[in-house]
Amino acid sequence: IIKSIVCGKNTFVIMPTGAGKSLCYQLPATVLEGTAIVISPLIALMKNQVDQLTAFGINAKFLNSTLNKSEMKKVKNDVIAGNCKLLYIAPESLTKEDNLVFLKKAKISFVAVDEAHCISEWGHDFRPEYRKIKEIIENIDVKLPIIALTATATPKVQLDIQKSLNM
Repeated sequence: IIKSIVCGKNTFVIMPTGAGKSLCYQLPATVLEGTAIVISPLIALMKNQVDQLTAFGINAKFLNSTLNKSEMKKVKNDVIAGNCKLLYIAPESLTKEDNLVFLKKAKISFVAVDEAHCISEWGHDFRPEYRKIKEIIENIDVKLPIIALTATATPKVQLDIQKSLNM
């Protein structure tokens, strides 16, 4: 999985909870040039992962509604300057025009879609913004590799995820 991402290939991952899905995108993010965008559905999960990475000396940030304008500006400047290895963002934030403009200015290494089952209209936690991810990624950079990760996906949901992300 890690080799696939480092080589710039789209990658679809189904692994049980606790098996190391996060490591599959966190490790490549630390060795590749630029910032990995991690699309995550939960603010608490973003904060937890950023706190853990920061504790290990990895510059990770999140961009969500808990930040005020000056904090958002600092995060964006850090990413544009190339100082941030992982940027966690909710799909709803990814669809905002000012965030798209900002991401086009940044050097992005790849995009990770955590909890990818949320993409599927057949998934248990469907969120419509997830259906726009591929279009948004192509708008930022057509060549960006994508890694989609989930612990739970029926065959129908797996096919829907792959179709939605054009994998």
